[in-house]
Amino acid sequence: MTKIEKIHYTGRTHTKINRDPALQRGEHGVVDMKLSTPGGKSYEFIAAELHPTAEQLFAGAWSACWISALGIAASLKKVTLPEDTSVDIQVNIGETGPAWFIGAKFFVRIPGVTQAVAEALAHSAHQICPYSKAVNGNIEVAMDVITA
Repeated sequence: MTKIEKIHYTGRTHTKINRDPALQRGEHGVVDMKLSTPGGKSYEFIAAELHPTAEQLFAGAWSACWISALGIAASLKKVTLPEDTSVDIQVNIGETGPAWFIGAKFFVRIPGVTQAVAEALAHSAHQICPYSKAVNGNIEVAMDVITA
């Protein structure tokens, strides 16, 4: 797998399990999007830009799928995810020499559990998520897991 040497474009998303309908909504120039999973769960992207880049769309779709997979991983391990569990995904497009590549960085936050449990859940989610499976071995993916 080739590592990107020079990043040209970046798309970022922040996905949080939203259980609060009173949460601050989008403002001018942004839109709230609801995405649903095949299992019927829905996730909201609050204040997404009106004209997202391809990197943002990919990161957004991946994060909705991935946080669903995290919920599955947690239920399989009989762990209750805290309400403020979240994932930020940064998708980069860049080049190494004359070739162009895509790469991703995950920032996973699962407060209130041990580091070992959080990392195990994040790893399991990555094994479950169809987006993660699709890019496995094709792009560089880094992951930071935070429990604070």
